[in-house]
Amino acid sequence: MPTDTFGIAIGIAIGFFLAWGYLQLWKARYTDVIREDAVHRSQAITAGKVHEQLLPYLPAFPYNPKDVRFLGSPVDLVVFDGLATGCVQRIVFLEVKTGGAGLTPRERSVRDAIQDGAVEWAELRVRPATTGAA
Repeated sequence: MPTDTFGIAIGIAIGFFLAWGYLQLWKARYTDVIREDAVHRSQAITAGKVHEQLLPYLPAFPYNPKDVRFLGSPVDLVVFDGLATGCVQRIVFLEVKTGGAGLTPRERSVRDAIQDGAVEWAELRVRPATTGAA
C-alpha cells in the first residue's frame, strides 16, 4: 500500500509539472498574438484619428474646410455649411469611419437623436463677477 501512495504522488507531481509546462508554452505563444493584435488595433485607431483631422483638406471632401470644426467625440466633425461666406445653410454632424468600422453605441445614440429632431439651440448668459469691497 505505501508504494501505491508513493506512485500516486509521483504521478500527480509529473502531471502537475507537465500541465505547468504546457501552460507556460501556451501563455508565451498567445501573449505574443495578443500583443501583436493590440499593436495593430492601436495603429488603426491612430491612423483613423489622423485621417479625421486631415479629411477636410482632401480634394474629395464635399464641404469647405473653413466651415468644419473638429470635436473628436462623440462626433468627429461638425460642419457649419456656409459659415465661411457668412450664411450658414445647414449644420452637419459628420462621423468619419475607416475600413469596416461601425458606429459605437454612443455614436448611434447621437445619430438617432439628430434624426429624431431632438436638437435645439440654447444660449447661456453669464454675469460678470463683481469685485469690490463692501
